[in-house]
Amino acid sequence: MEAAGTWALLLLLLLLLLMLPLALPRTWTRGHLPPGPAPLPLLGNLLQLRPGALYSGLLRLSKKHGPVFTVHLGPWRRVVVLVGHQAVREALGDQAEEFSGRGMLATLDRTFDGHGVLFANGERWRQLRKFTTLALRDLGMGKREGEELIQAEAQCLVEAFQGTKGQPFDPSLLLAQATSNIICSLTFGLRFPYDDQEFQAVVRAAGGILLGTSSRWGQTYEMFSWLLQSLPGPHTQLLSHMSTLATFAIKQVQRHQGSLGASGPPLDMVDAFLLKMAKEEQDPNTEFTDKNLLMTVIYQLFSGTVTVSATARYTLLLLLKYPQVQERVREELTRELGPGRAPGLGDRVRLPYTDAVLHEAQRLLALVPMGIPRALTRTTRFRGYTLPQGTEVFPLLGSVLHDPEVFEQPEEFNPDRFLDADGGFKKQEAFLPFSLGKRVCLGEGLARAELFLLVTAILQAFFLESPCPPRSLSLLPAVSGLFNIPPAFQLQVRPR
Repeated sequence: MEAAGTWALLLLLLLLLLMLPLALPRTWTRGHLPPGPAPLPLLGNLLQLRPGALYSGLLRLSKKHGPVFTVHLGPWRRVVVLVGHQAVREALGDQAEEFSGRGMLATLDRTFDGHGVLFANGERWRQLRKFTTLALRDLGMGKREGEELIQAEAQCLVEAFQGTKGQPFDPSLLLAQATSNIICSLTFGLRFPYDDQEFQAVVRAAGGILLGTSSRWGQTYEMFSWLLQSLPGPHTQLLSHMSTLATFAIKQVQRHQGSLGASGPPLDMVDAFLLKMAKEEQDPNTEFTDKNLLMTVIYQLFSGTVTVSATARYTLLLLLKYPQVQERVREELTRELGPGRAPGLGDRVRLPYTDAVLHEAQRLLALVPMGIPRALTRTTRFRGYTLPQGTEVFPLLGSVLHDPEVFEQPEEFNPDRFLDADGGFKKQEAFLPFSLGKRVCLGEGLARAELFLLVTAILQAFFLESPCPPRSLSLLPAVSGLFNIPPAFQLQVRPR
């Protein structure tokens, strides 16, 4: 495998040399950027930032260049990197407006093309974000209706776990189907049986996108998309996965278009968007268009399927690895709720240790270690540097969640760091898994509710066991790139 990787790298270097005529210097508004490693022609900082270990390479460079520095991804893409809690908070929090632009994700850029709530900028982004925030609230998020929706899906998940009859199984698909059903209910007004073949294909496609964007090839593509996009490679499989999600989304939108009524409140996100489109169809400046609808729906379907499920899966892995923690959570659930009662969000304040475990799982996993790229909305002074408008920024959220100046022994799993001296839950200012500022994750409230209700429902129903010794379970991500993807493992459940 290493030999194959070496040959692939040599081939890439040869192709780069053949493309030398395209690598003439481009005109930049230089500003006064933070210093960083000197780039090579064509390669940028490829020698310092090995694809497959991009995040760890950036952390290594920060030890030499400090918490704010500049790197070159390929010959033309300059990125300012922010490392550690203080630098990230100063930028995304204290100068939230200036750092509120969206940077580029080359692996997905050609699909979204600046459309949809995640990738939009400027007025388009403002209109779509405001709409999505209000629509989620109107559909019950933060209210009893939304809680009941998640609780109902949690019960379906528990029944699916019961169906394994104590045999070892990989919980990845079932967890992803549960979280996908929650976002499908909100977006399309539908939930799907776990044995539905089309639904399984959509969930697997979302997982394929997660893997593709985070893989070694995905990280190489972020540096050299200008060359690789026209060549065959794994990015074609990524486009196939994206096509599966798009086909499914289009089918659901068309179903709504055929049955949409002008009267009555919208029943789901697509309903609300279509009604907004009809209301503003004469407005030449509206951003409520077919393309923004489709791209917003695809993003919600992807993120709603993979993000919470990956975190829930990692939480279960931690509970297998540390059975004493699992037992302490179960004891708290039994003491506060009694056996068998489904937890509600109102119970969270009575379950400080359980809440601490969920926070520590999110912190340790650091699901999006490099953060989603930002861009400067205007030329900005930051820490004595002048960052030109449009400058891309990588806020390394993993470096915040693992900042040794905030979290003692940050690589250790220690839920007690989220408890005060009296055993109550203690907030940590550097707990920023959903980012910070104006681009903070739209679904933060939904994700927190899902994680709490799904995991506690499982623990109320089952003892979790591993078919292999707990000490042999690895906690290291199977893939670390844009996302940290937890390793696969086998789970056995025994009814309480």
